[in-house]
Formats: sequence, structure tokens, C-alpha cells
Amino acid sequence: MAKRDYYEVLGVEKNASANDIKKAYRKLAIQYHPDKNPDDKKAEEKFKEAAEAYSVLSDPDKRARYDQFGHEGLGGAAGGGFNGAGMDMNDIFSMFGDIFGGRGGFGGFGGFGGGSAGPQKFRGSDQRVKVRLNLQEIANGVTKKFKLKKYVKCSHCGGTGAEGNATETCPDCHGTGRVVRTQQSFFGMMRSEVACPRCNGEGKIIKNKCPHCNGDGVVMGEEVVEVQIPAGVVEGMQLSMRGKGNAGKRNGINGDLLILIEEEKHPTLVRDENDLIYSLLLDIPTAALGGFAEIPTIDGKAKVTIDPGTQPGKVLRLRGKGLPTLNGYGKGDIVVNISVYIPETLSKEEKKTIENFRESDNFRPSESIKEKIFRRFKSFFD
Repeated sequence: MAKRDYYEVLGVEKNASANDIKKAYRKLAIQYHPDKNPDDKKAEEKFKEAAEAYSVLSDPDKRARYDQFGHEGLGGAAGGGFNGAGMDMNDIFSMFGDIFGGRGGFGGFGGFGGGSAGPQKFRGSDQRVKVRLNLQEIANGVTKKFKLKKYVKCSHCGGTGAEGNATETCPDCHGTGRVVRTQQSFFGMMRSEVACPRCNGEGKIIKNKCPHCNGDGVVMGEEVVEVQIPAGVVEGMQLSMRGKGNAGKRNGINGDLLILIEEEKHPTLVRDENDLIYSLLLDIPTAALGGFAEIPTIDGKAKVTIDPGTQPGKVLRLRGKGLPTLNGYGKGDIVVNISVYIPETLSKEEKKTIENFRESDNFRPSESIKEKIFRRFKSFFD
């Protein structure tokens, strides 16, 4: 089932401000919050759908990519972007807890189901790689493999950071990772929930640190990652693969792998969005008498017919021979701009032949031909 438009999900216009988007999400989040709709699967899906839309539209970079390329611009086959359907409720609360005024509950302290939102988890940092693609790879899509040096889970302790998995429940927060503080303010006694300072919000305390990772649960290692690049990507686009970045400490949440797209210049074709532009230089006999010319394409060559009397500035189009759009609907064209080559030097015989043409009215351009050619020339600057 196709995803709904994110603006439609939140019920806002495409020019909505960041504050309008936040207000719209908060309204939906309260309406479909699990505490208000216990055991209601439809409400839960609505809640997750709204969180997914907000995760994109509240981020200026993601929103810009979404506005230009739609859902595919957020990673497409590369597996990028937030996916509310595959997330635990606590993940959503931890990402957008500020929307609810705490950890996601209506009292400001409760999590999913009215209880605690659970201990905190460390998140690993993102990794960035650049990938250079030629036109053929951009046209057809491609699979790329990267050998990454990054933090991975410590195999000795299984990522716990504890020797022999020796951990104990934090006595201050009793394993919840959260403690409630009460303090006097201008408005009276105020209660707030914060991460437990003793266990840093993890809910557990390590008795003996793992000697291989020094208690972090991660070590420097390598991983080969396979990335599916969708057809139609553009220079400067950033794709993402969720969870393929650095591992989070002590079995935390992995960071993401961000893939920056770069394009290799083609020797003869110039990209203009989904069109490809080719400059064809004809000799005088072919332009005057007509003939055939070969045009380079992404996958080979195409033969085009040159009509007799072809003028400089004429444009030919090879329909559907350009690049595909990112969402897979339609292709651009190859646009052929025609110029005519005039020799810089001539032999005596060639000069004599051309001198004979000078006297022919047929070789003098009419006013209508002048206007037609200059109009084409002028259009390049409009």
C-alpha cells in the first residue's frame, strides 16, 4: 500500500511553518495516543503514521528532499528514512518526547501504557560515504558495496560492556532509567522527570567492565555494506540506510549510513534534470544536402535523419532516451542542438567553388530565414 502524502497526514499546507507542523502533529499525537486508545490498532497506526510524517517535515533537510523528490528522495531502495510502522512506541516517545511535555504520557511522566518509557539507550553516530556514479548507473540504478571502518558490537561481552554480563539494577531508579525531581518554582512545587544521574538513564550499573571494550560495549571494526542506489538520483542527493552507522554503546541504537551522491561528467552528454543535451556539429554538405548522424546515448548510439537545408540552431529530440525520474514515472529526452561547421581555411579550388555560390540567390538568406535563425539563437538567453 502506497504511503500517504506527509502534508496530508498532518493536515497542513505545503507552505506550513515549522510551528504549524509541530502543532498539527501534537494534536494528532494526543488524539491517537496509546494511553487514550488502549488496544486500538487503528489508532496506533495513525499515531505511528503521524510520527513518521513529523520526523520528515520537522527536519529542514529531509523536508527539502521530500518536497523535491517525494518518498523516494528519503532513501527509496536504499532503506533510508524514518519508518513508523517498524518502530517501537518507546522509540517514538524518545524521539519526540518534547512534543508531549516529557516522556510521552499525559501526566508528563508516564510512557506507553501509562507506565515508564523505559531506560535510555545510547545512539551511535552516523557514517557518511560518497559514491560517484556515471550516467548509465544513474539511468539504471546500481548496487554498490562499501567496506566501512566503524564501531561494532564487542563480541567478547555481547555489547553489554560488562565482563561476564555482570550488571545489576540501579538502586536509585530501580531499572527505569528515570527519576522524578520536585523543586520549588515561581508557580509552586514543580515535578519533572529526568535521566537517572547514577546510571546515566540506562537502568543498570556495570560491576566489572569488559577488558576488550573498556565497558563501552563497542570496538573499532569493519563491515561490508551493500547499498541499492535507485535510478534517477541527482548530484548532491543524500540517501540513508537506517542502522548501518556506528553501533551504539552498550547495545544501544545504531547510527545511520548517509550516502552522498556525486555524478561523473559524461564526455559528450550534459545533464539538464532528466534531459540530456548533445551538441551536434554538421559539415556544410550534410546540412545542405541532408543525410544521417550518430548521436551518443546512455547505452550506445542512435542514428538520426538530417533534413536537407538544416539550419544552425535547429533542435532535435530523441524522446524517452534521457534519464528516468526518481519515482520511476517517465523518462527525459536527449536534446540535440545543431550547429554547422564553417572551414577556417580553404584551398584555391574550394574558394573558387564557393565564389560561384556567392552569385546565386539561393545562397542568400531571406528575411524569414534570418528571423527564424536569430529567434532560435535568442531563445538560448531567455
